[in-house]
Amino acid sequence: MRTYNFCYETGVLQDIIDFSLFEHENNVLVQIFCGQDKEVLTYLTGVILSHIPKAICIGTTTDGEIYGDSITTLRSVISISIFEHTFIKTAYIQDKDSFQCGVKLASELVTPNTKLLILFSDGTRMNAEEFLHGIESFNATIPICGGMAGDNGKFERTFISSQNTILSEGIVGVSLNSDILKVATDYKFDWKPIGLKHTITKVRDNRVYLIDDMKAAYFYDKYLGCNFSRIEFPLILEKHGVIMARAVIGKHEDGSLSFSGNLEEGDQVRIGFGDAESLIKDPIEVLKNLHAIDIETFYVFSCMARRRFMPFLIKLGIGSFSKMAPASGFFTYSEFYHYNGHNKLLNQTLTVVALSESEKNVCTLASARNDDAKKNPFYSKTIESLTHLVEQSARDYDKQSKRLEKQMNYSNNLLTSHRQFLRYTVHEMNTPLNAIMNNIELYEMEFGKNAYLENIEVAVKNIFSMYDDLSYLVKKDHITYLKQNIDLVDYVRSRIDFFAQVANKAKSMFVFETNADEMFIHFNETKLQRIIDNNITNAIKYTFENEKIVVSLYKHEESCRFTIASHSRKIQEPKKIFEEYYREEQSQDGFGLGLNLVKRLCKEENVKITVHSDENITSFSYQFKIENA
Repeated sequence: MRTYNFCYETGVLQDIIDFSLFEHENNVLVQIFCGQDKEVLTYLTGVILSHIPKAICIGTTTDGEIYGDSITTLRSVISISIFEHTFIKTAYIQDKDSFQCGVKLASELVTPNTKLLILFSDGTRMNAEEFLHGIESFNATIPICGGMAGDNGKFERTFISSQNTILSEGIVGVSLNSDILKVATDYKFDWKPIGLKHTITKVRDNRVYLIDDMKAAYFYDKYLGCNFSRIEFPLILEKHGVIMARAVIGKHEDGSLSFSGNLEEGDQVRIGFGDAESLIKDPIEVLKNLHAIDIETFYVFSCMARRRFMPFLIKLGIGSFSKMAPASGFFTYSEFYHYNGHNKLLNQTLTVVALSESEKNVCTLASARNDDAKKNPFYSKTIESLTHLVEQSARDYDKQSKRLEKQMNYSNNLLTSHRQFLRYTVHEMNTPLNAIMNNIELYEMEFGKNAYLENIEVAVKNIFSMYDDLSYLVKKDHITYLKQNIDLVDYVRSRIDFFAQVANKAKSMFVFETNADEMFIHFNETKLQRIIDNNITNAIKYTFENEKIVVSLYKHEESCRFTIASHSRKIQEPKKIFEEYYREEQSQDGFGLGLNLVKRLCKEENVKITVHSDENITSFSYQFKIENA
């Protein structure tokens, strides 16, 4: 086989191509890689088919063209391949169902000796991943190549062609059918993941709504800033042994993003960046699959992101192919590739297909590294150093993340064990405490009061108060506390009676005042007890000896105010009194958790707290809403 490549910008095509070279050929494949517009694609197709009527001609608009060792934009590259022992078929399909597009096109093109499918799809409407699955469902063994059409980065409207038919939607393809044609394909992926893994949490095909439960657009804004590059920082994932990228091709008003290929809920992805050190490497050295045949032609299909990321390095890589054999192709919006029985939609890759009808079985490829690279400032060690910096930083970050994860797992296990211990302790404490109280009551009923037992009873009541706090803290995240109508007057009086003996032992006494016989509030009894009991026990603990503790309930229209006041040491830091572990008097027992719990409960239930403290009196007031006021 022989291939001739031409580059067109303006003027008459016949001035560039000597069509007499192809007049008597029977198996001619023409590929038009058009970086211009529909009109130019139509013109080129018409002229070519008028001069080579037997030719099979397909075309696509591009985001850049590959012409030998050159990369062009806003021009058109025409590749004409002449086969001696290969029969060529072409077809096109338009169907709203992308999967069915693949099935129908394969049924039109595939024959028993099909060696390769060259496929071009539109670049903005087709779900190319579903299309490739359709091809695969028909035949999962045939190599494929090609890609999605481009429109110079506008993402508005692309065009593809089959013979004289120009399409803005759909798929066109060519099958190469032969008994002796040799095909070798390979790809080069020079993007590497960086940072933490993230999870796709809401997606429909190629439209991603949530990443880590965050709107997809906000996710990119968070990590790359508001003006992030759509194509140069794709999401990277691995499936079926192939590392793939998914680049952003569209942003929607609802914060979702369209990607160049499908993603699934639960997919683990990382943000990718271009690895300059890998880009510098000669693709001829890296793409080992190509060494299996005596190459006569290269077709190259490369992602638009590669051209835009580091143009000079990409040009060096492309140039390597043309030193071995004629090379042509285009920069795509996504690349098509076949691997291990699966058709893949790739991004950020350089995909290459090598063809040969030669009887030789082995290619003697040699490195074609351009020495100009070493002279160019872009080749300087700065690029490699920056790449190493990013990679090493990423590795260090991963190590730190793993250490942190290990520490967090240890802490979580420790916390879980701690909670289990507390739950067990709270459960087991209730029985002996009740046994102690019941036996004290039975003893007093039979033998009368006893000073020693009274001291024990006071201590047990204090333990009961702490037990109730602990029980609430342990159970609060696992139990729904229902509300009920409670008479606050009756309830406060009952709690005063419970702690009266404790106050007496502390040489204090309660005085209860109210301006109403009953005050109903709609409240949870467990939470209410924590508020009342903590204030009563604190008053007993801090009130000076032989001083009264005044507990008052006053009704005011739609609310009532519960106040507990006594003569005690002035509070120096009223704003800190509700903080965890804060105690103004270090000599007093406790951890300072009671008032913190009170504050949290009052915040949950919209209870207003007022604290007053001076040399004469300290008071805590709580304003409750009266039920059915």
